[in-house]
Amino acid sequence: MIIEKTGYARAALLGNPSDGFHGKTIALLIRNFAADVQVWESPELSIKPHPEHDPTTFESLEELRATAAAQGYYGGLRLILATCKKFADACRARGVALPDRRFTIRYHTTIPRQVGLGGSSSIIAAAFNALMEFHGVPASTFPLPQRPNLILSVETDELSIQAGLQDRVIAVYGGLVYMDFAEELLKSQGHGDYVRLDPALLPPLFVAWGTPGGESGKAHSPIRTLWERGDERVREAMKRFASFAQQGWQALLDGDRARLGDLMNANFDLRRELYGDAVLGAQTLRLVEIARSYGCAAKLPGSGGAVIGLAPEGEAAWNSLVAAYEDEGFRIERAIVDA
Repeated sequence: MIIEKTGYARAALLGNPSDGFHGKTIALLIRNFAADVQVWESPELSIKPHPEHDPTTFESLEELRATAAAQGYYGGLRLILATCKKFADACRARGVALPDRRFTIRYHTTIPRQVGLGGSSSIIAAAFNALMEFHGVPASTFPLPQRPNLILSVETDELSIQAGLQDRVIAVYGGLVYMDFAEELLKSQGHGDYVRLDPALLPPLFVAWGTPGGESGKAHSPIRTLWERGDERVREAMKRFASFAQQGWQALLDGDRARLGDLMNANFDLRRELYGDAVLGAQTLRLVEIARSYGCAAKLPGSGGAVIGLAPEGEAAWNSLVAAYEDEGFRIERAIVDA
């Protein structure tokens, strides 16, 4: 029997990147893109590399060069390996005796890579869930609020990737979630406060993206250093990011599309001011510029290389926006929100 679990792409609506700095965010899953993980019993324990994302055979050196340039060096194989190791560690720490069963595990993903749509956390979350079911580990072993911490530790502890809890929370909870990562909460209960919101509160959204960017930890690293030094500018910026999420929650409840758009634009403008154009990159800046030129609020859903925005009203306006993005080689889709 093959066990299959699916994780979807993630988009931060407001508050990011404060999730890694004791802030507050609102995030959602979108079903436009998915990561699937399959596990089945086999004579040996085997991790199958993805033929596109983890290639090891090439027709020529030029093909290798082109593949590395387009795909980078960070496929999903290391994510699966680290997830298996962390799953075994977590079960051992909780006194869970796993049955002596060998398995084969593989993944497939349609989530655009390295453009800030949470592809890594989606693969890890799906793999963790698949391993739990395969080994008969009850859900109560890893309570829902604690599971994002485990998924995060796959990247931070095993792979030394800087990341925040937001992606892992939305990967576990699904839908639309308001998240509070206040330091006192993390210390007192071991996790933040996560409130599920009704996805029906959202206005129509779109996601647009370009070619792969860089690993998000690289973009976060200089700000992390300044934060740890107590830099006043960075600390105040993270408080402002968090306030956007708080205000956004109320805007959603009020059905105030204009206010939500203003907050999304302010979120991007502050991020640009804090991180600088060189970190955001010309592609990300252009993605936002196009949206704004058509009167659409837009911001980064993650680290860079994509935007999430308020879709324009009316089919003619939508078609014009699509044409503007496609004319410059970008992709755009209406966001299908996970319910």
